[in-house]
Amino acid sequence: MSTDAILPVTRLRLIGAPTDIGASMRGASLGPEALRVAGLPEALSRLGLQVHDAGNVQGPPNPWQPPTDGHRHLPESLAWNQAVFEAVSAALHDGEIPMLLGGDHSLAIGSIGAVAAHCRQQGKHLRVIWLDAHADFNTSDITPSGNIHGMPVAVLCGHGPASLLKLAGAWGEAEAGPPALSSEHIRLIGVRSVDPLERRFVHAQGLEVFDMRHLDEHGMRAVMQQALMGVDERTHLHLSFDVDYLDPDIAPGVGTPVRGGPSYREAQLCMEMIADTGRLASVDVVELNPARDVQNRTAELVVDLVESLFGKSTLMRWRP
Repeated sequence: MSTDAILPVTRLRLIGAPTDIGASMRGASLGPEALRVAGLPEALSRLGLQVHDAGNVQGPPNPWQPPTDGHRHLPESLAWNQAVFEAVSAALHDGEIPMLLGGDHSLAIGSIGAVAAHCRQQGKHLRVIWLDAHADFNTSDITPSGNIHGMPVAVLCGHGPASLLKLAGAWGEAEAGPPALSSEHIRLIGVRSVDPLERRFVHAQGLEVFDMRHLDEHGMRAVMQQALMGVDERTHLHLSFDVDYLDPDIAPGVGTPVRGGPSYREAQLCMEMIADTGRLASVDVVELNPARDVQNRTAELVVDLVESLFGKSTLMRWRP
């Protein structure tokens, strides 16, 4: 086979969402700019991607109020997620890979909601890899805080306030519709901090969770092989990367650090195995909190890992 074939250029659209509206601590709103300062657009361009930095979507300021009926800042969260939904939908429509730069993880409601709607339109199978220290499967009935960044997986699976459910499911004017995700669509990896009632709810819904004990016992390679099983040419693969997935010894710049997360090498292997599928089609990078970081060290690590998602490899030996 000729080695002179011209490969199609991968087009990537960066979408900043500078808000901590759903978080328990201020500072995630600074995440998009920290990633830009750490050189994310330039690093991806050096890999041969065509990078379009679309700037930041806009939304209401964080009022920092207590919960109302089990939710903090629900109207504001809806507004931010609507803006993200529209921006991610536009990127997908234009044939670009959307990369959401958060912001807190509640924004995945809009991002993955848009991806799910796109997959329904295109007849694609959706697989979501959710890298996170937390299960994010709380509801207003069981949440200890009311913070919506602890709820996005539940909302995407059909459990939550009607306004967010309608957005995530892209129901339009319909009174009801299917959720964006079912349990078969999502794999949670790196989980090590789950609220007691949330744990019972996760088990009841049959989510596939590769927690840190599973990862310790079986290793990252086996976990990723399992999580990616069945991904093929008909699959749209979405990565939702919460930076607190990483061990805080290497990534201190997050709002909700939990000890005992994946190491640098484990995280690199995870990203490289996702890249190996050739099916990555959308990404969230969320919960980077520069206010908690040390000289932007965590942002620089995230850029390094994202490079691995798009082809930078530690592979030295030739592999047929």
